[in-house]
Amino acid sequence: MENFNMEDIKHKFLGFISKQGNPGKVPIVGGKFDSDSRTAQADKSEEIAFGQNEDNKDTQSDRDILESILPDYYQEEGFDPSLFELKKLPAELDGDLLERDLANLKKQQVVVSNHVLQLILEKQLAREQEFQRIVEVQTLVDETLSMVRRGRQDLRVAREHFTTASLGILANYRKRTIVQDLLRSLNSIKTLQLTESRMQELLTSGDYAGAISLLVECQGATAMYRHFTCVAALSGKLQDTLVMAEEQLDQALANVCYKFDESVYGKLQAAYALLGKTQIAMDQLHMHFTSAVHNSAYKVVHSYIQPDSTKKQYAHLCKNVPESEFIKCLIALCKAMWEIIYSYHHVVNWHRHHSTQELAGDSGNFETSLYEQYVHQKLESGLKRLWHDTQTRVSALFLAADLTHYKFDEFLQLLAVVHRLEQIGEEFCGSESEELQNCVRAQSSNYFKRYHTARLDELRIFLENEVWTPCPVRDGFSLLQLQEFRGLRNSLQQYAGVSPVQVPSRGSGSLDGSSVGGSFFTRYTTSDSPFDSCPDIGSLSQDENILDVTDYTSGYFSEDSDEENTELTGAVTAKNNRNRRRHDCSGPLLTNTTLTVLRHCGKYLQMSRLLRANSTEVVVCLSQLFDYYLYAVYSFFASDLPAVTSSSTLSLKLQATLKRIKESLTPNQKEEEAIEYKVGEPSMSMVVDLNSNEALHGLSERVVAVESLVFLADQFIFLKPYLEHLQPQSHTLHVLYNQSVSVASEVRRPVYACVAWRAVDIRQALSLMMRVNWEVKDVESKHSNYVDFILRDLQIFSMKLEEISKNITIAQPVVDTLWANIAHQLADIFVEGFSSAKKCSNGGRGLMQLDWTQLVSQLEKMCSLRPIPRKEFVEAYVKAYYLPEQALETFVRDHNEYSSKQILALVSCACQTNKKLRQKLTSLIEDQERLGTR
Repeated sequence: MENFNMEDIKHKFLGFISKQGNPGKVPIVGGKFDSDSRTAQADKSEEIAFGQNEDNKDTQSDRDILESILPDYYQEEGFDPSLFELKKLPAELDGDLLERDLANLKKQQVVVSNHVLQLILEKQLAREQEFQRIVEVQTLVDETLSMVRRGRQDLRVAREHFTTASLGILANYRKRTIVQDLLRSLNSIKTLQLTESRMQELLTSGDYAGAISLLVECQGATAMYRHFTCVAALSGKLQDTLVMAEEQLDQALANVCYKFDESVYGKLQAAYALLGKTQIAMDQLHMHFTSAVHNSAYKVVHSYIQPDSTKKQYAHLCKNVPESEFIKCLIALCKAMWEIIYSYHHVVNWHRHHSTQELAGDSGNFETSLYEQYVHQKLESGLKRLWHDTQTRVSALFLAADLTHYKFDEFLQLLAVVHRLEQIGEEFCGSESEELQNCVRAQSSNYFKRYHTARLDELRIFLENEVWTPCPVRDGFSLLQLQEFRGLRNSLQQYAGVSPVQVPSRGSGSLDGSSVGGSFFTRYTTSDSPFDSCPDIGSLSQDENILDVTDYTSGYFSEDSDEENTELTGAVTAKNNRNRRRHDCSGPLLTNTTLTVLRHCGKYLQMSRLLRANSTEVVVCLSQLFDYYLYAVYSFFASDLPAVTSSSTLSLKLQATLKRIKESLTPNQKEEEAIEYKVGEPSMSMVVDLNSNEALHGLSERVVAVESLVFLADQFIFLKPYLEHLQPQSHTLHVLYNQSVSVASEVRRPVYACVAWRAVDIRQALSLMMRVNWEVKDVESKHSNYVDFILRDLQIFSMKLEEISKNITIAQPVVDTLWANIAHQLADIFVEGFSSAKKCSNGGRGLMQLDWTQLVSQLEKMCSLRPIPRKEFVEAYVKAYYLPEQALETFVRDHNEYSSKQILALVSCACQTNKKLRQKLTSLIEDQERLGTR
């Protein structure tokens, strides 16, 4: 044992086992089982099993033995028990151990065999039944075999009696068939020779599917007849014809980019489907659309520049477009882009309504579904790619031009064209056209800065040449009747919450040329593009009829004229001279300068409508237009207001607003150059006379100026909802409406006060009051002479006012403001006159009350003010003479509306007998004056 290698022993065991082989199964022979033999065999098996079981009882139970079997023996496939046991052998063999393992394996084999035999016996009945069925099948097979043998015998007889006689007939039939096939082949070859000309006819007539079908059929025929020598040469010729046909198909596909024809495109798709190149055709179509955009843009721009032999890049061509031809070039470019976009849109719609299955003629398969998905993705991505190429071409042209010198109507037309293109892009692919918006925003910002600065300078010239005579307009006139607001009327009325106003107009449509209802791709075609309806230059002035007199011209001079400032000044002066005539107009009081401001506002809003991004700048500029007009009216017609009167007529809010406007709009003297949006202070025209006493110191001009400002403020209030829509939560709007617009009506008081303080000769009235004897003992029954003097001046003022009202319409608020200012002035005159009295008796106090009562009663007859303003101001001063000492001290402390001089005079007269109280009150007044509380 020690001389043998363990591995050699394993190999010998394996060789021995392989020679023995597996025990075969006992074959079943014969058709039947001997029941007796089976019974004997079963009995024998039972005896064996019983004997084995009896033997095993002495050693180990069957269950323990089965559980001792290793799990590896239960593998179903690929298990070799011999090899498994050999691998378990140790490196050094032990005979006793081998004997014990062998005995254990035999025990396990016996137990397993017994269990297997028991299972076999349990299935014995089923086995017998299955064997019975096998026997029955074998019987049926024998019967079938007999029938086959008889059939073969019958066929042998038929062949011997009938086939030999029919061989001659079959041979002749075969010859005829061969001849017929040859004749068909010859006819097919002849047809193949005529295929090229026939296919060219089909291609020329547009029957692409028929041509390709014919070509595919011919190629199949050449493959069938390739054994003919003549067909081999024809096959090469057909291949060349196929290449030529594909080129014509590609050319027709390229033409689809410019003019879509549903029938032609359907034939092209059917032809490519027959060629099996539908996917390639879709890729090629997108390449053609891209080329169409670039080629069309280059061709359009090149047609508007001077002929040049050198080939230039597109960007360089755009810079060479003449300024006079730029608008036409832009519209032509947009039309060309519209043709391409229109065709692509209909290509997409065509594929949405026509499936590839219809073209291929099948009921649908996986490959077709994949292609349809590919077409859908390709068309969807092509939408944005095509629109990006369009934006790039148009933006390059728009940015290349210098638009700062264009007239506003021309620039507005450019914005309308680009805005229309943006609308098309939004409908085409849902794009916001950021590239177009950015280029338009850049150009608009530059243009608007220059334009607004020029408009401010123009407004200053208008104001300096304005003679402040009313422009006769229709009754109920508003900014909606101006042609500059034509495209904004519906929006303004909608946001203002008013019913639409029917405005006479010879035009129709909105500013940007859009019409109502339907999409661009349903309303327009390639021959009738959306850009044909964009407004032409000068079309904005064809539907305005605002004047009250039919033969009266508005006299409005816009920036459309290129005259110098001197010529403009002369034109404006001549215009205003034509307006100097007597009229009876029931419309609002406004000047041509007011109309100019409104027209500018309309143009600014038109720009903001077409370019929403610059709405912030538009709101700022609108605010500056109104502020400058407000500042000019005040500086023109309130400059002669006395300092004493200005403190009482100017509200703190108005003062702050005027100060803000002056600082924000007018340049400082220290500045070397005017800052952006700065304009010099205007000076009033020398024609306007504010010193004529007969004309009530320019009352007519003052009324026209102030009421036109109030009218302008009302129009801005009407615009407020729309402006808030453009710029919600805007600080500029808040300042505009809460400061500038809200104080417009407050300008009435200081301006009309300049007329009111001259209505009465103040010096003469005070001089007469100083001559009155206020120390009378008894109360007089007749008022003083100075009252008649003042009433006479007031009567003269009333008559002049009535005379002026015959020339212009003076509204009741204006009249009330005039008389309110006069009442304020009279109250100051009376208190000042009363304070000039050195001594005053009780009779004098009664005379003061009588004089004031007389004046108030007569003043109430002249005006409609009830009560007369500041009536209590005078009455409280007169009654203060009767106050006791304690109440007088309280009066001095609380009534700061009286001047120190007036209060001192009151104290001096009231405390003639009480020197101590007089000194105390005098000291109190001096303290108040020092502290600034009086």
